[in-house]
Amino acid sequence: MSYKVEREFGGKLLTLKTGDLAMQAGSAVTVSYGDTVVLVTACMAKEPREGVDFLPLTIDYEERLYAAGKIPGSFFRREGRPTQHATLASRLTDRPLRPLFPKGFRHETQIIITVLSADQENSPEVLGLIGASTALCISEIPFEGPIGAVRVGYIKGEFLVNPTFSQLQESLIDLVVVGTKEAIVMVEAGAQEVSEKLIMEGIKFGQRINQDVISLQEQLVNTCGKTKVNFQMTAVNSELESAVSAALGSKLSEVFGKGKIERDQAISTLKEELLEKLGDKYSRQETLSSFEAKLKAGLRVNILQKGLRPDGRHLTEIRPLECAVGLLPRTHGSGMFSRGLTQVLNIATLGSTREEQHLDGLSAEESKRFMHHYNFPPYSTGEVKRIGTPGRREVGHGALVEKALSAVVPPEDDFPYTIRLVSEVLSSNGSTSMASVCAATLSLMDAGIPIKAPVAGIAMGLVTGENGEFAVVTDLEGMEDAYGDMDFKVAGTAAGITALQLDTKLKGLSHEILEKALSDAHQARLFILTAMQKTIATSRPELSKYAPRMIKLSIDPSKIGSVIGPGGKTIRSIIEQTKTTIDIENDGTVLIGSIDPEAAQKAIAMVENLTRDIEVNSIYTGKVTRIFGYGALVEILPGKEGLVHISELADYRVPSVEEVVKVGDEIMVKVIDLDRQGKISLSRRAVFQESTQATSEPNQGSSSAPTWPHTPRRRPDGTEGKSPDSRRYHRPRS
Repeated sequence: MSYKVEREFGGKLLTLKTGDLAMQAGSAVTVSYGDTVVLVTACMAKEPREGVDFLPLTIDYEERLYAAGKIPGSFFRREGRPTQHATLASRLTDRPLRPLFPKGFRHETQIIITVLSADQENSPEVLGLIGASTALCISEIPFEGPIGAVRVGYIKGEFLVNPTFSQLQESLIDLVVVGTKEAIVMVEAGAQEVSEKLIMEGIKFGQRINQDVISLQEQLVNTCGKTKVNFQMTAVNSELESAVSAALGSKLSEVFGKGKIERDQAISTLKEELLEKLGDKYSRQETLSSFEAKLKAGLRVNILQKGLRPDGRHLTEIRPLECAVGLLPRTHGSGMFSRGLTQVLNIATLGSTREEQHLDGLSAEESKRFMHHYNFPPYSTGEVKRIGTPGRREVGHGALVEKALSAVVPPEDDFPYTIRLVSEVLSSNGSTSMASVCAATLSLMDAGIPIKAPVAGIAMGLVTGENGEFAVVTDLEGMEDAYGDMDFKVAGTAAGITALQLDTKLKGLSHEILEKALSDAHQARLFILTAMQKTIATSRPELSKYAPRMIKLSIDPSKIGSVIGPGGKTIRSIIEQTKTTIDIENDGTVLIGSIDPEAAQKAIAMVENLTRDIEVNSIYTGKVTRIFGYGALVEILPGKEGLVHISELADYRVPSVEEVVKVGDEIMVKVIDLDRQGKISLSRRAVFQESTQATSEPNQGSSSAPTWPHTPRRRPDGTEGKSPDSRRYHRPRS
C-alpha cells in the first residue's frame, strides 16, 4: 500500500512517499522537490556484528547520470567509482545520523540514496538526508530521530529556504542545517567572509524550518511506521570495572599534563601492566575497553572541573605555531604550517585554463579551475598501513579546505590560471584540515597568487557533564577529539567566516554552545592570522619563474576559425613551434601560456598575424609557396597568399620567374590590390621603388616613410639593383 505526505517549503512541494518502490528493502522512501527525485532505502542485518566496537553504518550515495539526461563520459559509458560530490553527499548524510543510533548498536546497517531525477536546480543531497531519516524512522531499525535538514541561502538581506544552484551563485552563505526537535546535530557551510552573528541567525532560521520537516516525517511514521526491534545494550561488568580501578590506582591521573608522545608512552605502559595483572581472568578486549572508558572519564573530569586539558593547556590556549614558505626550489609555491605535533606542507601549482578539472556528474557545474587535494599518509600518525586511493575522510577534508579558500581566490577574469593545491599531512595530532587551510594560504601567497585576504582555520572541541555543564576547548587535539563530544571546524579571514563544519557525538547541541564556540574560534583565528602574517604578509608581487605566464588577447570571434585551422591544424602547429599553451574561448579571448617570454611573444605574433586584416599599400615579408610561368604565390600572413605577377617581381624586365625567386624564399612585397573575393595582388617592384626613393631623398616625405639598409642585388645583365628583402617585418604605410 502506498502512503504519501507533502508540504510546501520555499515555494515548492516537498513530497515523501513510501510503499510503491523497493518492496523487499527494510524500508524505502521516495523524496521529491521540484523535478529532483531520490529513492532512499534502509536495511539492517539480523544479527549484530561480532568483534567490533563501533557502529557498522554505511551510507552510499548513488549518482545516476540518466537523472539529468546524461550519458557517462567514461570508456565504458557507465558510472564508475563515486564522484567527489557523491562522496561528500554520503558524508553529509552519515555525520548527523550516526550519533542518533543507540549506544552499543552493532547491527550492520546500510542506507542507499539513489538519485533518480535531477533538475540541476534543487539539491538532491539534502533530499537524500531527509529521505534517510524518514526511511530509518518508518523501519524496524532503532533510531532516535527524525531529523530535519535544510539548505539556507542569504541574498539581499533575506534568508532563503533551499535556494537553487543559480541562487547560490549570488548568496553570501551556502549553509546546511540538520537538527532534531530539540537541538542542532550538524552544520556545514561555505560563506563569503560573513560574521559569526549572521551564521548563527542562519542556523536558527534553518532549525525553525527543520521543525516542519520533522513534523512531515512524523506524519508518515504515524501512518505506516514499523515496530522497532528490541535492542538491549550489553550490561557493564561491574566486577571488571572494580578490578581495573583497583589495578590502576592513582596511576591514571599521572598520564595527563604531558605532551602526546610522552602521554602515549605512559598509557601504553599502563595497558601492559593492566593486561599482566588481569589477563588471566578477563579477555584482552574487555580489559582494554574498560581502561579506555576510565581514561575518557579522567580526561573529561580534568577539563570540566579543573579547566586543564590532556597536555596541560587551558581551555582557550593554542599550541605553539610555526610557519614557513618557499621550502621547495622548483614548485610554484610552498608553505608549511605547524601547530604542536600537527604539521602540514602545502604545494601550489599553476596551469593553463585547459588544465581545469572536467566534471562528469549531476551538478550543473561542468568544470573546476581551483582544486585542493589532501593526503594523509600512515607515517603521519606513526603507523604502518596500505596506501591506496583517497578515502572518504581525505576527500571530505580536501573539499572543506577548498571551500574555505574559494572565497579569496581571484576570479578567472583577473587571474586566468588553473590552480591546484595539495596538502601533505606530515604529522597529525588533531585538526589537520584546519592546518591545511593555513598551509594552503601560505602556499598561495608564496606562489604570488593575489588572494583577497589570508585565511586561517581552527577546530573547536567540547566536553559536557551530566548536569548541563560544558566546556568549549580551542585547538582540538587528537585525544580530545576521540574522547570529547564535538569537532567544530571554523575557517575564515579577519573579516569573516568562509567555511565551517560541525560534527557531534551528542544527540544535539544548544545555541549557547554554538555561540560560545564561534566566539572563541574568532579570537583564535585572529591570533593564528597574526602569526602567519609575520612569515608572509601578502602575496608575492611576482609569480615563480617556473610558473607559466598567461597572456590574454582578444580577437574578433569571426577569426577564431583562422587561428584553429582545419581540424585544429593551425593551432597545433603554433603550439608545437612555440612550446606554449593556447586556449581560445567563444568570445574571442585567447590565453597564451609559457614560462619562456620569447616563446610567448612569438606565439602572440603568430596569432595576431592569423587574425590581422590585409591592408592595401602595406608592405609584408612573405614566403614564396608556388611558382608559375606568369608569377609567384607568396604567403604574406599564415593561410593568406597573394600573386606577384612576373611584371611585378623586380624593377627591371624579368626573363623568367625562376631566375628571380624560388620556392621557400622570403621576399618583401606590397599589397597593390584586394578585390571583393579576397584575391590579393602583390608587387615586389613597388617595394624596390619605395626603397630607391627613400635612399635618394632621405630628408623628404613623411616621417613614417619606411627606411632600412639596402642590400645590392645582381641583375641578369650584371648591373646592381637595390633589394630590400632583408627586412623581416612589414611596416604599413601611414
